[in-house]
Order: sequence, then structure tokens, then C-alpha cells
Amino acid sequence: MRLPRLFTPRTTVSAHCDLPCGVYDPAQARIEAESVKAICEKYQANEDPEFRTRALIIKEQRAELVKHHLWVLWTDYFKAPHFEAYPQLHTLFNEATKLAGASGAKGSADPEVAGRLLAKIEEISTIFWATKK
Repeated sequence: MRLPRLFTPRTTVSAHCDLPCGVYDPAQARIEAESVKAICEKYQANEDPEFRTRALIIKEQRAELVKHHLWVLWTDYFKAPHFEAYPQLHTLFNEATKLAGASGAKGSADPEVAGRLLAKIEEISTIFWATKK
């Protein structure tokens, strides 16, 4: 029976996502990280347990989005020539994603931790825009 062969693709393509748009910007990670920092500040200033619970839930969701946007840049935008020109990139991304994760802003309500995350994103952003010239 030749039916399975009918469904075999004749052309193979590869792309970094389902619809390669080519649109990358560290601003997405920065906006979410700014939200994390603002939530931490509001959390610290409020004693209402229900508010604080909601704040932590939202902060963790935003921190997860920071990680997602950083990973997209790290794995899809930056290529070998970028890492050769900026050897600190792998370390920056590793540190930034950890600062967004459970051992960082996701697991902490300290605005200082979120501030350190924003600083790492700014370093990545500076390099990103240098590669776009």
C-alpha cells in the first residue's frame, strides 16, 4: 500500500519557530522584568494577605515570561558570530535567566533582586543593539 508515502513531505525546511518573523527585541524581557520589580515594591508596601498572594502569583508569571523572552533571544536570535564577538553573552544569559528563575526574582519578593535582573537585561540589550548595526 502506497498511502503512507502520500503523506511523506517532499520538501524539508527548517526554521527557529513556527512562523519565522525575524522580530526580536530585548524590550519584551525588560517590560516583564519591570513589572516584576514593580510588583515586588507593591508587595513590600502592602500587608493585606490576599493582595500579597495575588502579587506573588502574578510576579511568578511575569518572571516566567522574562525567562521565555530571554531564551528566545539566546537560542533564536544570537548566532555563533555574536558569541565570538561577545564571549560574555552565554554568561550574561545564564545569569539573567537564573535571576528571573526560582533562585532569583521568581522566588523572591525583593525589589533589589528584580533590579539586578533589569541590569543584566540592559547589558544584553546593549549587545543586541550593537549587533543590529
